[in-house]
Amino acid sequence: MLEKLFKLKENNTSVKTEIIAGITTFMTMAYILAVNPSILSDAGMDATAVLLATALASFLGSACMAFMANLPFVLSAGMGLNAYLAYTVVLGYGYSWQVALLAVFAEGIIFIILSLTNVREAIFNAIPFDLKKGVSVGIGMFIAFIGLQNAGLVVRDDTTLVKIVDFTENFNTAGIYAILAVIGLFITVILYIKKVKGAILIGILSTWLLGIICQAAGIYIPNAKAGYDTLFPNVSMTDFRKLGETFGQCFNVDFHSVGVANFIVVICAFLFVDMFDTLGTLIGVSTKAGMLDESNRLPGIKPALLADAIATTAGAVLGTSTVTTFVESSAGVAAGGRTGLTAIVAGIFFLISMFFAPIFTAIPSFATAPALLMVGFFMFGTISDIKFTDDNMTEAVPAYLCILAMPLFYSISEGISIGIISYVLLNTICGKVKKVTPLMYVLAVLFVFKYSFL
Repeated sequence: MLEKLFKLKENNTSVKTEIIAGITTFMTMAYILAVNPSILSDAGMDATAVLLATALASFLGSACMAFMANLPFVLSAGMGLNAYLAYTVVLGYGYSWQVALLAVFAEGIIFIILSLTNVREAIFNAIPFDLKKGVSVGIGMFIAFIGLQNAGLVVRDDTTLVKIVDFTENFNTAGIYAILAVIGLFITVILYIKKVKGAILIGILSTWLLGIICQAAGIYIPNAKAGYDTLFPNVSMTDFRKLGETFGQCFNVDFHSVGVANFIVVICAFLFVDMFDTLGTLIGVSTKAGMLDESNRLPGIKPALLADAIATTAGAVLGTSTVTTFVESSAGVAAGGRTGLTAIVAGIFFLISMFFAPIFTAIPSFATAPALLMVGFFMFGTISDIKFTDDNMTEAVPAYLCILAMPLFYSISEGISIGIISYVLLNTICGKVKKVTPLMYVLAVLFVFKYSFL
């Protein structure tokens, strides 16, 4: 039956290889079960509910990818998009998380419609190679910056806006918190260099354990009022009723407090971010997996995009941010995964993880910060593919501006907008009009319209 479903022989693989690949992928991306609740709880969402929603959405999305596209790509709540929901839409724009989830649901429906056509595929193919890489690197920088903040290493400063934390001031809380994050980063990096499977997850748990030891020794002293809680886990059974706190809440919105015009703005923002974040991640995974053709295109991209869109819609209903393909899927591919069986195996492990929700939600942010920094590193690595040469300036400069804007403007969509607008302007003014596709002109106009009227 598995042979018939996933065409194992045709793809030169076996059931054993695919299962190992699925477990490998899950181990490399299981950190999202700790990180996503940590990020979305900053937006006011219940951490346990977010974890349950994330696990369910990951299973559904991976199952869609497995049975619709037969690709070894695993889906979960996308890094960058969860940060965009929490820190830009909710904390930045001031909208409720229910409104943000409804916007995710709406753009998921729109993406389902677009995925049934060739629009998303056309956009994917229209974006220049260097700009695609710039988007990937920029998202990595943005995620890494959030990691530095969550680690307590970067703090607010009235003069320079940001600065490094003073380790000696409040050493038993802020100081040791940041030091533990640094130690955790080195643990994670060393494990990864040693090619230990699940290095990121092991790094998270090891850093947390060090924190527990520090608290037991009196080095770390909890101060709940200052935001430094106890590090000892509360061992208990998963309260599955918590899912009700987010399930369907995307439809529980008071439009009188939002306004139709404002809501459209939020949807448009998610559309811009999700479209290019998803395409950027998919191109990154496909590149790492060696699945792009000679034209840098992914054969059979339409069902993969449709699976992504369906997962996003379902995730919004369950109570999590946009679900997308994870770049860590390349770990499973490296382990031999070639079909959807890899994806479904990883999805099943996400279901099993629901029973360990209290453990994942108790993990402090200094322990998950190294994971964010490592993800940023992985995505930053593609910068070497961008040609920063004099004869490629009209390609490289827009990619550079895209990378620069994302962390400094604290927005993925701003980086994408600036990258596309600058690409069109530079190539048009410098007499390289033929390099700019009609669709790029349309996108540039839309982004200019966003700045002018939205």
